[in-house]
Amino acid sequence: MGFLEKLFGKKQAPARTCSAVIVAAGRASRMEGVDKILCPMGGRPLLAYTLAPFQNSDLVDEIVIVTREDLMVAIGELCRREGFSKVRRVVKGGESRTESVLAGLKAADPEAALLAIHDGARPFVTREVIETAIEAARQCSAAAPAIPVKDTIKRAKDGVIQETPDRDELFAVQTPQVFDADLIRTAETKAMEEGAVLTDDCSAVERLGFPVRLTQGSEENLKITTPADLLWADAIIAERMGR
Repeated sequence: MGFLEKLFGKKQAPARTCSAVIVAAGRASRMEGVDKILCPMGGRPLLAYTLAPFQNSDLVDEIVIVTREDLMVAIGELCRREGFSKVRRVVKGGESRTESVLAGLKAADPEAALLAIHDGARPFVTREVIETAIEAARQCSAAAPAIPVKDTIKRAKDGVIQETPDRDELFAVQTPQVFDADLIRTAETKAMEEGAVLTDDCSAVERLGFPVRLTQGSEENLKITTPADLLWADAIIAERMGR
C-alpha cells in the first residue's frame, strides 16, 4: 500500500520491517585530509560505532551502507570483522547527498515498510534515539530526532541582522530520520528530478507538504565534521567506557 493511500484514509497495512540506510559517501572536505568514516577512535573505526546500535536494535531488520567506491572493500571487511550481520549491501554513492540516499533506498529491501536514513559520521546515536524515531514513524509516517537550540540565532543578509527567531521554536535536527518507504522514495526522487539541494531528508518530505514529527534526540548524537569534533568524540568514548 502506497503512502498516498494511507494519507487519504484507506486502511493502513501493519508495519513490517525497517531498513537502515547509512550514508557515508562524503569527501570529508572539512577534515583536513582525515578520512573520518574509517578514522580510528578508541581502537575502532568511527563507522563501527555508527553501525553498532542499528545492529543491536530489534526494530532494525537490515542495514545498507552507501559509501565512496574507494571505501567499499574496506567497509565490507570492517563489517565482516566486527560481525555486523545485518549489513546486507554496501553500495556506491553519488555526487550529491540526494543521489547517495537514492542509491541506498534502491538497494534496501523493497518489502520494508520504513526506511531510516542516518549519517555515517554520527557515531554516538543510541538505540533509544533510533527506536523512538522508528516508533513515531510507524504512527505518522515521518519522524526525526532533534534537540532544542541553545544559542540565540540570527538571520542575516550581507552581514547585517534581519531577524532574531524565537529560540523556543528552533531545533537542531539529527538522524536517523525515519519515513514510510513509499513516501521517502517519492520525495527524494522528486527532489532529484527538480534539482533541489537538500541538507537532510526531512526537507525532501517537507517539499511535498507532509508533516514530520520531532522526537527526542541526544546531545551526544553529534556529527563529526571537523578535526575538532574528534576531541569531543574521544571524550564521549572515554566517558562511556567509564560507565
